Amino acid sequence: MDNKNSVFKTTALQFRAAPSVEFQLPYAVEASAPLSELHSAFKRVIDDHICRHGAVLLRGAEGADLDAFRNIAAATTGQSLSYEYGSTPRSQVGEGVYTATEYPSHQTIPLHNEQSYTNNWADYLWFFCQQAASSGGETTLADSREVFKNIPKSIRKRFIDRGVMYVRNYGSGYDLDWQDVFNTANRSDVELFCAKRNITCEWLDGDQLRTSQVCQAHAVHQSTGESVWFNQAHLFHVSALDANVRGAMLDLFGSQGLPRNAFYGDGSDIEDEILEEIRAVYDELSVVFSWESGDIMVIDNLLAAHGRQSFEGPRKVYVTMT
Repeated sequence: MDNKNSVFKTTALQFRAAPSVEFQLPYAVEASAPLSELHSAFKRVIDDHICRHGAVLLRGAEGADLDAFRNIAAATTGQSLSYEYGSTPRSQVGEGVYTATEYPSHQTIPLHNEQSYTNNWADYLWFFCQQAASSGGETTLADSREVFKNIPKSIRKRFIDRGVMYVRNYGSGYDLDWQDVFNTANRSDVELFCAKRNITCEWLDGDQLRTSQVCQAHAVHQSTGESVWFNQAHLFHVSALDANVRGAMLDLFGSQGLPRNAFYGDGSDIEDEILEEIRAVYDELSVVFSWESGDIMVIDNLLAAHGRQSFEGPRKVYVTMT
């Protein structure tokens, strides 16, 4: 029992992890009170544990629904943010609350930090599992500090010195349309948004848009002072595609015309083998746990990367960012 927060007790989770991983995330507590009464106590748990563990899981609270989820997030880490300049399909289900990424259930979502492909991101990412999948659908986590440490120094230096350039093309029908990404159908609004974020935008034929932005490869946590690996080169780069799909897409669009691609910040190509090394580090450090309906988890977006396993059956997981 946590003496400071008697409404909670620590709880053990069943993890699947690589044998060499000494995982510490998430820190998990089980509630013995309704969610509406836990705001102050859960804030203390977050303050006490999230910097060490990167994520905190709350299990067993009564009255967990979308409104209660939004309220506890706002009461503990601040008001929700809108999902701007998104890279994956989501649906808004309430003020500041969205569905988790709506990729097909047979696909996995690799580990990543939310919106690390931009220079403006949320501090905290909250998940609420309203309905766990009948099979699969686990969330994967990795400590971004350990990812940084385990990437070879020569690779780290190359990325830190050059940064990462993300090139996105909208309107081809193979990815999100620019109207969905920028939440507007007005070109002037898009241009203003891009100007404020140092995003280069270019209008192409057929109402298509190309954007490019050079962003960080790593970040330093403002509270702990620790360096974290913080980019999505391994997701955006063409090498993330299946080999057959990659060949077809390159034939169709070329490297600059792909719906999304990543380069070094100077525009030069990132070597496939470099990204394979980075993906191997994520795989080595990944921790996997199963959701239970009613679970709520808050992630420090710099300290912990997250992903999703494939699943069967209905799965309802919602997200808010603060």
